[in-house]
Amino acid sequence: MTAPVFREFLEQNPDVEIVMVSRKNFESLFADIPNVIFKGVNLDDYKGFFGLRRLANELNWEFNPDFIANLHDVIRTKILDKIYSRKGLKVFKINKGKEEKEELTDVWNLNKVQLKKTVERYADVFRAMGFKVELSHKLRPISGVKSGIGLAPFAQHKGKMLPLEKSYELARILAQKHTIYFFGGGKKETETLEKWEREIPNTKSLSGKLNLSEELHKISELELMISMDSANMHLASLMGTRCISIWGATHPYAGFLGFGQSEKDVVQVKDLTCRPCSVFGDKECYRGDWACLEELNVQKIVEAVNL
Repeated sequence: MTAPVFREFLEQNPDVEIVMVSRKNFESLFADIPNVIFKGVNLDDYKGFFGLRRLANELNWEFNPDFIANLHDVIRTKILDKIYSRKGLKVFKINKGKEEKEELTDVWNLNKVQLKKTVERYADVFRAMGFKVELSHKLRPISGVKSGIGLAPFAQHKGKMLPLEKSYELARILAQKHTIYFFGGGKKETETLEKWEREIPNTKSLSGKLNLSEELHKISELELMISMDSANMHLASLMGTRCISIWGATHPYAGFLGFGQSEKDVVQVKDLTCRPCSVFGDKECYRGDWACLEELNVQKIVEAVNL
């Protein structure tokens, strides 16, 4: 979700350069953004406090930064913050709004409200440094011929994932009029999607066949992506592709709707007062029936496609 923010921030502040430090496999997400230097690191090489101190020293020596932006705020980056502060560098970190999110996901709280969007929280870090940045919250479609619908039926946690039999039925209905491309990863997901490809005409599984750069390119060519509240929604945003997103235990109110995506393309069971019960979908259903996903009608998604 940081990449669209970087793009618009740097367009408005063209004399600034960002060094993005992250895992090596995320480099493709930032490849076409001017003034972004991507520094891929293997975190296994920098374990513990002394490993992180070595990483901080290496980054400081290589890039000599003016400011440090902590856009993650986890234990590892908190340690880096302290190291950089002791070196006299100014450190700015994201406010994740943890207390607001705890209140939002309290199942007994009936007054659910929209929290600040996560992309605005990222922008706030740069604003705190004294820079101006106004986010457009608009998709930027990549020009070219668009064809087919992408379907990413998996998510990291059960609370985010439509039951597979529903996603199968969705694919079967949509494939009558559209070419459907399945997105996934890992052995089990690939096996499932290849089985679907064999059983449903006019579908093709891309699971396990593309690297991240190739996957992004394919998403840019789609008319539409259908995704759970998962990484594929954000990849669609990055490539300017409209995404119909499916939400269960989680909710756009927590601020994680894809950059530029329309709330009209959010599909969810609206009349469950327990939603959202989780920010990331990683909690067990307190009701025990996963109604937020089990009661979601596939026809609602079909209707959203045809809007």
